[in-house]
Amino acid sequence: MTTKLRTTKFRTSNFVARNKLRSGACAAVLVGALFATGGLLAAGGASAADGATGSPETSDVERWVVPQTLQGGEYWTPERMRAATPGDVLVRDNVAAESGAAASKSPAGGSPSEVPAQSADRQVAPAAAQEAPIDHIGKVFFTLQGTDYVCSGNAIAAANENTIATAGHCLNAGPGAFASRLTFVPAYENGAAPFGQWDATELYAPTQWSSGGDITYDTGFAIVASPTGSTLSDTVGASGASFNSGRGLNYTAYGYPAGAPFNGETLQSCTGSATADPYGQSESQGIPCDMTGGSSGGPWFVGGGAGGLQNSVNSFGYNNVPDTMFGPYWGSVIENVYDAASA
Repeated sequence: MTTKLRTTKFRTSNFVARNKLRSGACAAVLVGALFATGGLLAAGGASAADGATGSPETSDVERWVVPQTLQGGEYWTPERMRAATPGDVLVRDNVAAESGAAASKSPAGGSPSEVPAQSADRQVAPAAAQEAPIDHIGKVFFTLQGTDYVCSGNAIAAANENTIATAGHCLNAGPGAFASRLTFVPAYENGAAPFGQWDATELYAPTQWSSGGDITYDTGFAIVASPTGSTLSDTVGASGASFNSGRGLNYTAYGYPAGAPFNGETLQSCTGSATADPYGQSESQGIPCDMTGGSSGGPWFVGGGAGGLQNSVNSFGYNNVPDTMFGPYWGSVIENVYDAASA
């Protein structure tokens, strides 16, 4: 096992560390969607959009350079943001088709994490708590086939200082085209965008998701352009990232759920210990959480709430496993995508 640490600017703490705990195996997870018969219940905005895809940088990574004509520009008015639909309905068919294949996959082990594994606390009430805005966490808006959708996302440590993490289904159809007009709005609250809109110029997804629609790899990254001239990390900070960590850790997850009883206008959080997918349909882990559509792509942190290391994203829920949010295991494949996007 090799451990690498990187520091970068972070407004809400003195530094942010990127801890890479490598192993030969990798695993990841599922999608914000709904099984037609007792399966997945949408957890967040789905994805996909107009525009052609690019060539993979490696066998694990597909990159799309967004043409200027398909960037956000002046499109995202406050009215369009409020009207954007949590796009969970877009991935129902995808998940129904892929779940059988996911069920045959066996979990891949990771190297021990710097955060000790913890057993699930069944006494924790799965109720999201409203939070004050956090600078580096925000909403992700995008367009698919003429319809506007919304997810959540987070600024993540990167050499380019302009990278965000979100769910794979929030930027690529899986399989299919990448999203157009994708923009990140950090610290969004009740229509306010204190740091402006950061339009995506490049999108990255695992080829297992973008080409095969494999719900085990539901994570994506985007490089965004500054509306002010300062980098994203200089402006709002950036979270460290952890890969190939242990399972069963304690997480704090954040997002902007828009489905009832939430309205998508405020940041919410959930905290709890992770447990495996009870149906074995994915290698994802679930935590106690009742966030709804629109929260997909919101970050999961280990080691200290929003000041910890990001280690997953909101991805999906089962309609017969109430008040549980599942997120992907960030293994070597997702790490490869992150490395490409953050260079």
